[in-house]
Amino acid sequence: MRSSADILDRVAQYYAAKLAAHGTTARGVDWKDAESQTQRHRQLLRLLGSDHDASIVDLGCGYGDFLSFLRAEGFSGPYIGYDIAPEMIEAARHIHGEGSNRSWRVGSAPETSAGYAVASGILNVKGDFSTEDWHAHVLKTIEVLSRAGERGFAFNVLTLSGDPALRRPDLYYADPADMLAYCVRHFGAAVAVLQDYGLWEFTVIVRHTHR
Repeated sequence: MRSSADILDRVAQYYAAKLAAHGTTARGVDWKDAESQTQRHRQLLRLLGSDHDASIVDLGCGYGDFLSFLRAEGFSGPYIGYDIAPEMIEAARHIHGEGSNRSWRVGSAPETSAGYAVASGILNVKGDFSTEDWHAHVLKTIEVLSRAGERGFAFNVLTLSGDPALRRPDLYYADPADMLAYCVRHFGAAVAVLQDYGLWEFTVIVRHTHR
């Protein structure tokens, strides 16, 4: 069993290399293009609804593109971005600065909670870790999101519902039905799985009903 520290260190190196190669672009956070990056942002927005003043934790924030998207959509609440790659946090600070409604932290687990917590793309790139080790890492990350989002949380992951011939061995894929069952079992019945937005992935939205 590989340790969480090993996994986080390897992932941080991977994304730092992407940023160095492609800069503060969609490819710099390992997305195909800006259009698909924005499409993912739109799914996460379903968690927030019309709560434009809500506070948000973005786990694996990269250079902060989701913050730019939020502000363009009229969301003005406090935002805290976390990333395990210091280079990403440095880039985010350079682009967005720090202020009363935005801050940036290096880390894998938020120090404080917010109204909502989101994560996009951080569960996909397992590299050469075993599927079993990465799956354990995924579940730990989901637990972190649950604690960080007082009202709810959302994340995305690649889907096993896609064409098996197109799957890559260095990526992690999950079964949407299994993930739905896991989240309902651990976090309550207010769970939605979105897989209708044209990408080979799905987004899970969990609303806490017991807090």
